[in-house]
Amino acid sequence: MKSIKMNKNITLGEFIIENQKHYTSTSGEFTSLLSAIKLAAKVVNHKINKAGLVDIIGYSGSTNVQGEDQQKLDIYTNDVFINAISNREVVCGIVSEENDDFIILNGSNNAMSSKYVVLMDPLDGSSNIDVNVSVGTIFSIYRRITPIGTPVQKEDFLQNGNK
Repeated sequence: MKSIKMNKNITLGEFIIENQKHYTSTSGEFTSLLSAIKLAAKVVNHKINKAGLVDIIGYSGSTNVQGEDQQKLDIYTNDVFINAISNREVVCGIVSEENDDFIILNGSNNAMSSKYVVLMDPLDGSSNIDVNVSVGTIFSIYRRITPIGTPVQKEDFLQNGNK
C-alpha cells in the first residue's frame, strides 16, 4: 500500500508567521506590512466582486501621472492600500501609479523611524474589469537607504529591483 503525501494548504498569514521565525533579527515590522497589504487586497477583492452591483466601475473623469484614464476602482483601490499600509506605521513612504509624487508618511515618530518604502500599482488592469478579465496588485518593498529618523527621499524609491 502506498502512502499518499498530502499537501498542506496554508494561508498567506500562516506562511508569513511560519517563515518569520527563521530570522532571529525580525521585529515584526515586515510581517505587519505584508499583513496590511493582505488586508487591503481582501477589501479590494470584496469590492470588485460587487463592482457590477454598485456604482464603482467606469471612468472617474481624471487621469493618472502616466496620462491613463483613471477608473473609479483605481481611485478606491489606491485609497484602500494607502490607508492600510500607513495605518501600520511601519512604512516611511509610498509611491503609487495613481499619485503624481511619492507620499511621505511622517505623521508619527514611527513613520520617521520606519525602514521600509512601498511602491505599487494598486489595481493593475483596472480597465479590464468591464470585460471580466483578471486584475491584480503589483508592489515592491524596499529598505530605505536614507538615514532612519529623517524624511524619506526620492532615492529611497529609486533602487535596483534586486534590492
